[in-house]
Amino acid sequence: MLLAIDIGNSNVVCGLSDNNHWTEQFRIHTVANKTADEYEVIYRTLLSSRNIKLEEVDKIVVSSVVPSLILPIREMIKKLFGKEPLVVGPELYPKLNIGIKNPYEIGTDLVANAVAAHNKYKGNCIVVDFGTALTFTAIKADGNLLGVSIAPGLKTAMASLSQNTAKLPNVDIAVPPSCIGKNTTHALQAGIVMGYKGLVEYLLKEIKSELEGDTRVIATGGLSKVMLPVIDCFDHHEPDLTLDGLKIIGNQFYKQ
Repeated sequence: MLLAIDIGNSNVVCGLSDNNHWTEQFRIHTVANKTADEYEVIYRTLLSSRNIKLEEVDKIVVSSVVPSLILPIREMIKKLFGKEPLVVGPELYPKLNIGIKNPYEIGTDLVANAVAAHNKYKGNCIVVDFGTALTFTAIKADGNLLGVSIAPGLKTAMASLSQNTAKLPNVDIAVPPSCIGKNTTHALQAGIVMGYKGLVEYLLKEIKSELEGDTRVIATGGLSKVMLPVIDCFDHHEPDLTLDGLKIIGNQFYKQ
């Protein structure tokens, strides 16, 4: 059984794969100062509650965009499973089936997204990941990861408004009834959700023109499901794309 751990800025998302299928998934809030012992208690409890025996997990792959959590998660894995995890990073990239121009700058989650997209769809791809940051990752048909566009995520933008103004609250990200808000909540949702619709559609048009040729657009990330009803230029919705990429990377390296 393979355990994939995706450490993001907001959540740590984990998936257990058996016979190449996800059998369990769970997520916990990212807390940058948690210790290995605290994570050990959390993971032991989560796995036990799902009747997963520790010895059943024989492959572990980790991606992190939070550098301070790599060490405690690594130590937790060694304590709990008695083995070193495969940590995705620049030293692995030359062995992947994608090309990366700036390996020390790109997030490992975006590399996992690119690996999964290229593996599934082969041709030109753009992965739009609706997370803490909103990212657009461009992958050529030959596997070259050309680059990335980054904007604040929807929740990040909403939280920034709330934190930097006296009267605007932090409201849920949801599709408003109209682009003209009749109250503060709907006004914020109109500006963020419908404004981001325009941002996403425009950036996709520009990125497609630079990629040239037919291009598939894949939506992923925690808030992708909110945006699907208002953006009609997605070809695929892959909520588990990052975990899928980690699974592909893990299976590749554990075979060697």
